[in-house]
Amino acid sequence: MAQEFRIASLDGLRGIAASAVVFSHLPFFYPSMHSWMKVSVGDEAVAIFFSLSGFLMSLLYSNRPVDAGNYLVHRFARIYPVYAVAVLFVAVLSIAYADYIQPLHGVGQIVRHLAMLGSTGVFWSIPPEIQFYLFFVLLWLWFQNPVRYQWIGVLIAVILAVDAYMGFSGPGILLTSKLPYFLLGALAGRLFAIQKTRPDGPVTGIAALALLAFFFLCRSLIPTETTFWGLTSALIGTVIVYLAACSNRISEAVLASRPLVFIGKISFSLYLFHVPVIFIGTRLLGEFLPVEPALLLSILLAYGFAWASYTVIEDPSRRILTGLWKNRPQRLPAPAE
Repeated sequence: MAQEFRIASLDGLRGIAASAVVFSHLPFFYPSMHSWMKVSVGDEAVAIFFSLSGFLMSLLYSNRPVDAGNYLVHRFARIYPVYAVAVLFVAVLSIAYADYIQPLHGVGQIVRHLAMLGSTGVFWSIPPEIQFYLFFVLLWLWFQNPVRYQWIGVLIAVILAVDAYMGFSGPGILLTSKLPYFLLGALAGRLFAIQKTRPDGPVTGIAALALLAFFFLCRSLIPTETTFWGLTSALIGTVIVYLAACSNRISEAVLASRPLVFIGKISFSLYLFHVPVIFIGTRLLGEFLPVEPALLLSILLAYGFAWASYTVIEDPSRRILTGLWKNRPQRLPAPAE
């Protein structure tokens, strides 16, 4: 695989989404916090993650020759090792603390989560992500040769139409319930990859930031009974990702700032570990400090733990596994007789 490149603004966008999930979960630890302090944007943040995942898969791979084995090994190495550690960490906490807020109980539940089929806490979003990685191979073939594989394009259109008609039903851990986020993101990523020119004026940067703010604040400012998950939010999330990727200097000033890029870099570990780390932090620090400073220090601890997880687990395991795959013994062709 060619070395993956990065768009700083997308790292920053990922950092915002990960932090939004963290702050959306704070009422778990401080139920009596004032209502104006409660941030309920977890769904919006995960929607951004899903659209961003589809976008990046297309951007990184759609112009390369299809190599499913290499691709799947790299995706596995990127996701699974730190995910498995997080599952086991939560399993241990569930034994140590009878009142842990998102417990994993029993061997069956632990095995189900290790097999990436679980739905407890933040782990629910991993199964559709993994399923999309498999689904993307079809998209990849279609992107590479749309004439030869036009049947794939037709099949995907039919699947999306039927899925939309059914209301994107099914458990949240199934790709069908979140398909438009990944699919629209992937189509936007493909468009971005093949475009010779992209919008880069100041309107692009302003629109990226304004739409991002609208997406996160809309449901709080304008209460609605409309279901969040669906084509509308998928389209908005995808447009945000696309506009952010265009990297106008106005949006870059925010999204490509060093703090947000750093958080984006450790965002997966932050997403996986913030609940158990804040739980432990508030428990231990709460014996010596009032609730508010204990919670604040626990939040900082979650970010520090995410950095440590990225440094010690996430990045090294990815490098080791992809290195082993790259250096695996190659089967030589049989000599001609």
